[in-house]
Amino acid sequence: MPEPLENYALIGDCRSAALVGRTGSIDWLCLPRFDSASMFARILGDENHGHWSLNPVGETECTSRSYDDDTFILTTRWETESGVVDVIDWMPHGNGESDLARRVVGISGEVTMEQLLRIRFDYADAMPWVRQTGTDDAPALTAIAGPDGIVVQGVRFEPVDHAHRAEFVVRAGDTVDTVMTWFPSHKPQRPLQSVDAMLADTRAWWRAWAQACTPPGAYDHHVRRSLLVLRALTHESTGGIVAAPTTSLPEEMGGGRNWDYRYVWLRDAALTLESLMIHGYEQEASEWRDWLLRAIAGDPEDVQIMYGLSGERRLEERELTSLPGYRGSAPVRIGNGAFDQFQGDIFGEVMIALEDARELGVDEDDFSWSLQVKLLEYVETQLDRHDNGIWEIRGPLRVFTHSRAMLWAAFDRGIRGVRAFGLPGPAERWERVRDQLRAEIDEHGYDAERGHFVQHYETTEVDASLLQLAQIGFVAYDDPRMLGTVAEIERTLLRDGLPLRYRTESGVDGIAGDEHPFLTCAFWLVEQYARSGRLDDATALMDRLVGLTNDVGLLSEEFDVEHHRHMGNTPQALSHLSLVRAADAIALARGTTAA
Repeated sequence: MPEPLENYALIGDCRSAALVGRTGSIDWLCLPRFDSASMFARILGDENHGHWSLNPVGETECTSRSYDDDTFILTTRWETESGVVDVIDWMPHGNGESDLARRVVGISGEVTMEQLLRIRFDYADAMPWVRQTGTDDAPALTAIAGPDGIVVQGVRFEPVDHAHRAEFVVRAGDTVDTVMTWFPSHKPQRPLQSVDAMLADTRAWWRAWAQACTPPGAYDHHVRRSLLVLRALTHESTGGIVAAPTTSLPEEMGGGRNWDYRYVWLRDAALTLESLMIHGYEQEASEWRDWLLRAIAGDPEDVQIMYGLSGERRLEERELTSLPGYRGSAPVRIGNGAFDQFQGDIFGEVMIALEDARELGVDEDDFSWSLQVKLLEYVETQLDRHDNGIWEIRGPLRVFTHSRAMLWAAFDRGIRGVRAFGLPGPAERWERVRDQLRAEIDEHGYDAERGHFVQHYETTEVDASLLQLAQIGFVAYDDPRMLGTVAEIERTLLRDGLPLRYRTESGVDGIAGDEHPFLTCAFWLVEQYARSGRLDDATALMDRLVGLTNDVGLLSEEFDVEHHRHMGNTPQALSHLSLVRAADAIALARGTTAA
């Protein structure tokens, strides 16, 4: 059985990532990219679906673990009756290869260590051909299946029950390295690089990246770790930002809300960009804008809500039979059928992000601005269109208030581009559209009798996404309509003090089952409290939320308040970027912001 989701730590090289449990087992890894087929997938099944464990013989859970300062180099300490060892896990950065290194360092006494390596390519559907390819002095194990090959070097493994096992003794002062390298099976293996150099280079790169961070001003440690997570989930070659490095981790145990998040949502990427820009990462802003322009280039009619890491458009969803799901929570899906949905809010989020980039000093060129003009021209033709909304509703299409407000924001930012930056465009026409959208929302998206905005035009229900109306400037944070909406969210959506996205029992999403409080929405509520004069409430909720991070500072998508466990894909970019926004709002309210 895989571990609780909060037990997993992330290591990554900005091209892919692995999840390492407190038992010392790597239970999820896709190489060479986030969206490649898995080779370790125990987290979606059991040990037969692939894993790589490293621990003292007989020990089942580590004593403690932490990252090496502002890096994704994970140090796990094991204290046994016979001695103490550290296991250092990392994915080397900067060498252009796909490696995973595990170093055992003897601290005191002596400890007998065990490694168990069970390789299962292609989502546990391909048993590899494994052979010894090294020498007595330099042992190596090579595994190949179809297009994938790996070589594991450093210690000698022996076959056992369709897996490979290694056992060795580590004494104080000893260092034992094992390095796994992925390679295309049709190409030759490359020589093992210096492990010391790989560790030093990786440590130096992460620390240099983190040092560029503008001091947050509140919850500094959690903000820095969150920004590091956002960088770790950004593919350094393409600039695409995945929503999470995992697929099909359930939002509800035994439920069907299991989705593949290893893709780039325009919404998540735009919000991530904003968080990075605020904290000093101008280069990332420029790179993401270039990714965006490449992805949406062409006919604006073809713009999607999400893409592959390189801008791939076809992300057809299918269910796998080779994996039973996390603790039996099927189905396991790859691809995501939401790629062909229409979600009006993405146009607002994209235009807001590009406006922020302009204000940061990222220069517009003829291509980038003309594409934004074309986007708004397309949106003008879609103003009567119902959509799936921010939560990718798979029920009937609706006129969601949040989506309409984001369309308002799209035109508002286009107008700013003309009025404030002197860019060419039909500002007067856009102003008429923007004002029409505001009048429509005021009439149909606001329930005057109850005193709050509504989820969509055919209901009196609220939705936590309405908290973004103040964030985008549609209303002020202390506007009575906003305060009434917050009160209704508090009355109807809080579960043990944490907000749901919406009431699933309303049937709006067309999917059976329930879900847990959505962490992003909780951070949005912190921001709303902080910016509307409720600083004590903001701080109390923020303190509780950062307390939900696991021992290495990571957050998943949702939190099960009854069983006190993380749920959904993890770590989740949207949760971490919302944490950054919430901390910034508290810093501003306290007057401690770096800005």
